[in-house]
Amino acid sequence: MTDLLSAHVRGLEDGSLDPTLAAMYGPEAVPAQRARYLSLLGRMGDWLGQGGATLVVAPGRTELGGNHTDHNLGVVLAAAVHFDCLATARPNGGNTVRVRSRGFDGEIVVDLGDLAPRAGEEGSSTALVRGVAAGLAKRGRTIGGFDACVDGAVPMGAGLSSSAAFEVLIGRVFSELFNDGGVTPLELALTGRETENVHFGKPCGLMDQLSSAAQGILSIDFADPAAPVATEVDFDFGTTGYQLAVVDTGGSHADLTPDYAAIPEEMGRAARALGQDHARGLTVDQVLAHAGRVREAAGDRGVLRLIHFIEESDRAVEQAQVLRAGDMERFLKLVARSGDSSWRLLQNCISATDPLDQPIPLALTLTERFLCGRGACRIQGGGFAGTIQAYVPKERFAAYTAFMEDVFGPGAVMPLRVRKPGFERIGPGGEGTR
Repeated sequence: MTDLLSAHVRGLEDGSLDPTLAAMYGPEAVPAQRARYLSLLGRMGDWLGQGGATLVVAPGRTELGGNHTDHNLGVVLAAAVHFDCLATARPNGGNTVRVRSRGFDGEIVVDLGDLAPRAGEEGSSTALVRGVAAGLAKRGRTIGGFDACVDGAVPMGAGLSSSAAFEVLIGRVFSELFNDGGVTPLELALTGRETENVHFGKPCGLMDQLSSAAQGILSIDFADPAAPVATEVDFDFGTTGYQLAVVDTGGSHADLTPDYAAIPEEMGRAARALGQDHARGLTVDQVLAHAGRVREAAGDRGVLRLIHFIEESDRAVEQAQVLRAGDMERFLKLVARSGDSSWRLLQNCISATDPLDQPIPLALTLTERFLCGRGACRIQGGGFAGTIQAYVPKERFAAYTAFMEDVFGPGAVMPLRVRKPGFERIGPGGEGTR
């Protein structure tokens, strides 16, 4: 491995990497990103000296359609975004992983000889590193000790899947250093989900990890959860006249795991009342014809959530179709219907444990009143707290930002840029690799 640290620094300083940074983050962000990359490489050099290293990237994601349909074998539409995690890493010749991250004191240290889930480690970055190593080893991939410096810029708690991005990032380091870059996006995603469920202690589907690993806009069909089919949707929101953004409402995700877990459980219970293990394949007509039976088995909310799943999964399919056709106005109508369904049927805008705390409904209501029918908004991600998603006419975006941040605080409105595929590893001359 050549002295890539010095080569990357030269590429950043002489402008060779500027076109790559512009493609990843937008031309206006190049100076800030150049400084960010130089800082990361500088910290690595200060820690370990110059030498061979790889530079890998894993983005966050935003859910465009298919709210809570990545379980029960549904279909989702998701996109990787420009907020990302970076790592520069090199093998250390041992059996220990050491990770230093900007903004966090100390090191993550994981002994690769002990990859079993650890009690008391749940919810930690250490658990994520251990889990990714365990998952890749189980899949027959080579793992080995490495030292890495990480810069995480996916906002935590903002519904952009910071934990999934970190899981994919660590998996990508193992892939580049020990597997010739051969670990597939699906392997990275499956490993990340298993890590989050088993080691991190949080239930989740596969959308977050697969979106980060594959990048771009993806229509993902989970009919076979062990081998979901992801199809790229070639569309550029930057050409539409609308700015895609998320609004962080500041709601806490603490103690919401029971709320999240109840959704697939209730959908599954409702589906079983109709003779199926999963909601996939059922129709709304079937639910309506046997609503009494479903209600008795799964309760009122179970009926509503099952109807949401069926219609929302179909809607995600149509959203991908209309984007491919370039029909942004039809897409926005589907976005609005998705948001309405999440609010009325799925009911993941308010947590029953704290009904007086309603930042999501407030943000949606304020956005709807501001847009006056031009644009659309919806909840995105798991719900109950966190973020909403909005499509705002570009000429009104500055006013929208000021309006919403007056309520939710500075920095609450985050414009998003879709991360196109091809930037998994960054070469010193600016070339990305898929």
